[in-house]
Amino acid sequence: DLQLVESGGGSVETGGSLRLSCAASKFGGRSYCMAWFRQVPGKDREAVAAIEPDGTTWYIDSVKGRFIISQDRSKKSLYLQMNTLSPEDAAMYYCAANAEPCSVGTVRRLEVMTALGHWGQGTQVTVSL
Repeated sequence: DLQLVESGGGSVETGGSLRLSCAASKFGGRSYCMAWFRQVPGKDREAVAAIEPDGTTWYIDSVKGRFIISQDRSKKSLYLQMNTLSPEDAAMYYCAANAEPCSVGTVRRLEVMTALGHWGQGTQVTVSL
């Protein structure tokens, strides 16, 4: 079964940058769409960015121009470069993947990923004023 492990979280000041990584193992020869979600206590988990195997991407409006999702399929890794961070970006960030259905339109839907997706354990991002 696919396994995902996030890393790269930490504490930064407003305006700073972080790069999250997600290492995937046990692909089993399948192609996956992947996404980054984030969650703060008391709120639903929300999709931040998603990517298809061909490189098609999607971003939530609040991170457009600041975050970049990328993948290195040879390394079976997913990344999220986060720039110009603000306290509103502070959250637990999760890597998620799904083989079918696979599109940025489906992998960013929490209900789809909750039912069908694979998740990492999360990495905490803290942004101070």
